[in-house]
Amino acid sequence: MRADNGGVPKQNDKTVTPSPARRRELLATAAEVFAAQGYNATTVRKIADEAGMLAGSLYYHFDSKEGILDEILSSFLEELWQGYDAVLAAGLGPRETIEALVTESFREIDRHRAAVAIYQKESKHLAKQERFGYLVESQQKFEKAWLGTLERGVAAQVFRSDLDIRLTYRFVRDTVWVAASWYRPGGQHSPEEIARQYLSMVLDGIAVRE
Repeated sequence: MRADNGGVPKQNDKTVTPSPARRRELLATAAEVFAAQGYNATTVRKIADEAGMLAGSLYYHFDSKEGILDEILSSFLEELWQGYDAVLAAGLGPRETIEALVTESFREIDRHRAAVAIYQKESKHLAKQERFGYLVESQQKFEKAWLGTLERGVAAQVFRSDLDIRLTYRFVRDTVWVAASWYRPGGQHSPEEIARQYLSMVLDGIAVRE
């Protein structure tokens, strides 16, 4: 049987075919543990304990702790970009594109809150590893999409000409994704309602106008 950081366990010549539902359940459990404790501090035994199984049994589903994290992050980003690409291909105006991207972001936080939290905490050092090279590519693509939309809005006089585009991008990015630290699915407000309130504050301000 494999230790927490060892090789694949022997299966006594029996083929083990984990169900997709069970695999998703284990990934969700692992994501919550990683988000709460951090990747380095989390052991396979801890994940298995939370899932109600033996640590060695977890390796019938995944090749390693790193493999679990890889699947959590890659699945989240794949879904995120399906939504973002659809928005960017829709031919919307700059303001409408920003609104749609923000709304899609909050929907992803609703669906993958733990994965977003992990990404925020771990992506900087994980991106240095070859297996997680796609994190760098995704970040570059993300930045290009948002900066390009903001620049397009300034050029079209939809957004103020005195905006520092990169500073605005960082503000919007950080204030959206930090919601993963407090948002809980099934709460009082839907992700769409949170996005609407957020966009109202960012695009229209919070002060009463004369």
